[in-house]
Amino acid sequence: MYDPRIQPLHRMLEQSQPMMEPVTCPIRKEVDVYLAMSRGRVMAEHLGFKLVDRTRIEIVILELARNLLVHANGGQMIFRRIEHSDYGLGMAIESIDQGPGIADIELAMQDGYSTAHTLGAGLPGVRRLTDQFQIESQVGIGTRVYAVKWLQSLRRSIYER
Repeated sequence: MYDPRIQPLHRMLEQSQPMMEPVTCPIRKEVDVYLAMSRGRVMAEHLGFKLVDRTRIEIVILELARNLLVHANGGQMIFRRIEHSDYGLGMAIESIDQGPGIADIELAMQDGYSTAHTLGAGLPGVRRLTDQFQIESQVGIGTRVYAVKWLQSLRRSIYER
């Protein structure tokens, strides 16, 4: 049912101040993955990312959200508009869970490694698709992944040259 007090995300973003509010997406079930992708896409569009980078951002969100479901039984994702004096405007994507944690981050970052019998492309792919990447994890406590895509990326795809 339509509630006029609740504004669609794109309307909220259009009316936001120059420093956009963070967008938090709880990830508890499969549909939450796609809601997070949609909300991330809207933010990336609002920030002015080109189609190629918006697609990269969506893939990053998909991979991290799926990891939350598969490995931690859920968690949350937070998207933020960020600015840096050297890099300019960007979008930060943070994934936080209170799952079992990752015992060997170096091993988890290798292409093909998976504890869930998948292709093992998730975390290494996220690292490749973003400009900055950081992962912290403690066994028995949880995992935090922080990735940034800058609007003016320092590296360019061979398709954008």
